Amino acid sequence: MDENVLPSKLLNTLFKAADCIRGHDFIHVFSHNDADGVSAAGILACMLNRLGKEFQVTIVPILNDGVFEDMQASLGDCILMSDIGASYIDKLEEFEKDVIVLDHHRTEFEGNGIIYANPHLYGIDGMTSGCGSTLALLLAVTMDENNWDLVQIAFAGIAGDRQHIDGLKGLNSALIEEAERRGYVTRLDGSLVPLGQLSNALFVTTDPYIRGVSGSVAAVQELLEEARVPNDKAFKDLTEEERWRLSSLIAVKLLKQGVSVRTLEEVARTRYFLKDWNMDAEALADIMNACGRSDQGGLGVGMCLGDPICLEAAAQENREIKNDIVEAVVNLDNRGLSSMENIQFFDNMEKGYTGLLCGIAMQYIGDPEKPTIGVGTTDDNAKVSSRANWHLIDMGLDLSAAMKDAAESVGGRGGGHRIAAGGSFPKDRETAFLMNLNRIVGDQLSGAR
Repeated sequence: MDENVLPSKLLNTLFKAADCIRGHDFIHVFSHNDADGVSAAGILACMLNRLGKEFQVTIVPILNDGVFEDMQASLGDCILMSDIGASYIDKLEEFEKDVIVLDHHRTEFEGNGIIYANPHLYGIDGMTSGCGSTLALLLAVTMDENNWDLVQIAFAGIAGDRQHIDGLKGLNSALIEEAERRGYVTRLDGSLVPLGQLSNALFVTTDPYIRGVSGSVAAVQELLEEARVPNDKAFKDLTEEERWRLSSLIAVKLLKQGVSVRTLEEVARTRYFLKDWNMDAEALADIMNACGRSDQGGLGVGMCLGDPICLEAAAQENREIKNDIVEAVVNLDNRGLSSMENIQFFDNMEKGYTGLLCGIAMQYIGDPEKPTIGVGTTDDNAKVSSRANWHLIDMGLDLSAAMKDAAESVGGRGGGHRIAAGGSFPKDRETAFLMNLNRIVGDQLSGAR
């Protein structure tokens, strides 16, 4: 790619990163444990493997003092980070190593002491128009044009961060043009009906989460009977009439549930089929996410490197986690969310699912007029996730700023995107955090109410 497609400043940063990596024999990759982070790590691992470099990959849920100590003690003198780091550029600049950061979260730093690529630095919205996997792919093809096949993995990251929902924009639009031209990715029409074998797909579906159907074998059978669709059919085998009947019934249930028309349109989004993986990008994103959230990020990286055993193990992990997730969502729906004047929240006991539950609750369970906050606790710290919708963003909500200020007010750190952000803080400060966040969100929305 050249400056006719990418900002010249980004191109220069990618060339610097490629030259830096070529100058090291060993590179330690650190990446986030969500679908985007694991996908980005997989792309970088393939790039380094093809380059003949020795490398190590570490997948982490969050940056903290323990991770920074691991970075300082890591072998070699080059650290390559993807999908994390934007909130800690000042700390990373103190390292006595070469540090490369590929992140897309809101940033306040230029990163003058390190090599730092972030869409926000070039006037591109990292929330919608380029993610960690996007940047990892751009680095890989800057290193070698033969790495374009890895664009399929990048689309798992794009789908995992939901940057495809309203159509591909910015850096991502450049990727799809080249991916389609080279025959690696094909666009498919979307549907409210989930892909796969229908009795199982409807049972585990949480996007959409269909109240009373998701997680219920009996209700799934009843829905299929009402639509006059055989129980053993897969989505790809449906006739046009069967697809229409089933989709219409799902739409009616979701509208009665209080789901917005905009959310229905988002569910019926365009899908992206990945030629070499024989699945669509969202399916691969689910597998990547399952690996990361179950502390088995190495499986995701291994399958990117072409290990069939890793792929089967990762797919099995995904099947098990989908059952766990739908159970957690049904439980959350049954107990409901707690509410303050400007936010709604829940305490989550399901390890690793807080952000996912947050997003599902925002779209399908909670009050669409309030952002949803999920808090999960570890030994000493609370990890918090937040999600909003475009309606709230249009009203002036900025979760990245709100989470940053609220977390820092109780001795923690936070940040992310306007529509989705996270943070951490001492767990005994949860009440103070929520009260401060409620006030900050109220201030942001005061002009629109």
